[in-house]
Amino acid sequence: MPAAEAPEGVRALAEERAAARARRDFAAADELRDRIADAGWAVTDAPDGAFALEPIVRPQGPTRVAAADVPSRLGEPAEADASVHWVVEGWPEDVDRAIAAFRAHAAGRSVRYVVADVTGGPADRWGEDVEAIALEPGTGWAAAMNAGLRRATGRIEIVADGSIEVTGDVLGPIEEALGDPSVGVCGPFGIVTADLREFEPSDGPDVDAIEGYLMAFRREVLAASDLFDEKFRWYRTADIELSFRIKDAGLRAVVVPVPVERHEHRMWFGTAPAERAKWSKRNFYRFLDRWRDRWDLTVAGPPSSPG
Repeated sequence: MPAAEAPEGVRALAEERAAARARRDFAAADELRDRIADAGWAVTDAPDGAFALEPIVRPQGPTRVAAADVPSRLGEPAEADASVHWVVEGWPEDVDRAIAAFRAHAAGRSVRYVVADVTGGPADRWGEDVEAIALEPGTGWAAAMNAGLRRATGRIEIVADGSIEVTGDVLGPIEEALGDPSVGVCGPFGIVTADLREFEPSDGPDVDAIEGYLMAFRREVLAASDLFDEKFRWYRTADIELSFRIKDAGLRAVVVPVPVERHEHRMWFGTAPAERAKWSKRNFYRFLDRWRDRWDLTVAGPPSSPG
């Protein structure tokens, strides 16, 4: 394809590269070639200093779908003891580790796994017992998780993070906890608040919210909850907001000790501090807009009056 058919910005990079080659600055020329490739074009040099540009044809990945177009199975009867759900926004190797650990400690139960992937990775990466959903780039965390949860087939539904590796039977204690009809959500990481602004870890058993590193629900409770609020495009505080909605329905949030190991949370540490502070603040204000005066949903209740 002639250079004239490439976008103006790509042509400018190619011309800059040709000039670098002419002055034998090959390091700069290599860097410019990489920038041209990042833009989707390959540059070919001719002996006389001319060049040609060709679009790079990349292998086709899995068909991407909009999160809202993923059909729901939550209204169908359960087909497994549990479903476990992850969102992949990067670091798929963490979910590889997490799935392998669940498989190793399923304790004879039927478990299905669902991965909502916004990275465009290969759909056959995960194995036959995993339903992989390839979502459109830019899908927010809550919308991606909801797309996966709509494919839930278990009596118990578990939301998990790739940073969590189970090291023993977690399904038994979770099943026992959710056997109490007063419990709506449970998990090993509970938090409480005294002012509806700062949350602290708590061993419970009753807590104000369960953190999304691992949180579990009965199928019917999850189906009635409207899932995560999809305004939460980043993961922070989405778990607290859903916990409060479940408690607002008259159910409890309860800590269940289970054997897990926590690894580095890649999304947190892989995000620039300024960006994660901005997104965390935005999400927390979204939570406060709805729940700022709901002391009745907290373990501590309303703060004491001064004096």
